[in-house]
Amino acid sequence: MEILNSPFMQRALIAAVLVGITAPAVGIYLVQRRQALMGDGIGHVAMTGVGLGFLLSTSPVWMATLVSVLGAVTMELIRWYGKTRGDIALAMLFYGGMAGGVLFINLAPGGSTANLNSYLFGSLSTVSPSDVWAIGLLAAFVLAVTVGLRRQLFAVSQDEEFARVTGLPVRALNLLTAVTAAVTVTVAMRVVGLLLVSALMVVPVAAAQQLSRSFALTFAIAVAIGVTVTLSGTVVTYYEDVPPGAVIVLFTIAIFIVLTGLATPLAKRRARAGTAAPAEGECGLDVPAAAKPQAGEVTA
Repeated sequence: MEILNSPFMQRALIAAVLVGITAPAVGIYLVQRRQALMGDGIGHVAMTGVGLGFLLSTSPVWMATLVSVLGAVTMELIRWYGKTRGDIALAMLFYGGMAGGVLFINLAPGGSTANLNSYLFGSLSTVSPSDVWAIGLLAAFVLAVTVGLRRQLFAVSQDEEFARVTGLPVRALNLLTAVTAAVTVTVAMRVVGLLLVSALMVVPVAAAQQLSRSFALTFAIAVAIGVTVTLSGTVVTYYEDVPPGAVIVLFTIAIFIVLTGLATPLAKRRARAGTAAPAEGECGLDVPAAAKPQAGEVTA
């Protein structure tokens, strides 16, 4: 295939696959924690890291990783110890990150806000071999955390108090989730862009939840959707001169709409079947609530 003969597209496809796997893998925990916009806030903070990378003539990817991790940790610390609510902390990350990014990149020699475009909306043609190595290393860390500690992270995301009673290090796991989300943002910024990465972290998970209530199956479906849309968006970008992030996000939203349309009739049918069964006398015993499968139950 012609598309595979191009070196920059080979790098772009590798990066797209890694992003498609890692973004939903972290997003499923953010959705459970009701922090769907956390990735958006971290994305704005990462703009400061990109600007510093240009100003200091270092790798924008690694600098963005450092700054976004510090920003995510700061947000968690404010949520724990400060009187400021989490939404205010998130707002400070939004505006401070954007302002810092614009300021630093304009202070850089020969820098201008035009240099930010490829990081804000993604640019496959600018993915260098060093970017692929950086994305690969960061993606390996993300997968090691999200898969290796899936039971612990899910328990904390569902109910912090119960997780604390069972002896889990809740604060350490919350910090780890924040750090992993920050790393994921920098992994995805070359493909999807900092302003759109949150959609790839959240929408595939929401789409997968239309088909499954099992955590393990939802995780798998979300990752499959993520890989599908990133690869599809990359291929479209090769043939059409459009921003990859915009195409990928629109594909993701389209899949969500389709799955929602398919799942709604099935859910109504199951609900009718569930209410009709006791009336027919098939089972007159009440099932204890503790014995019923819970939505999002970990089966892995």
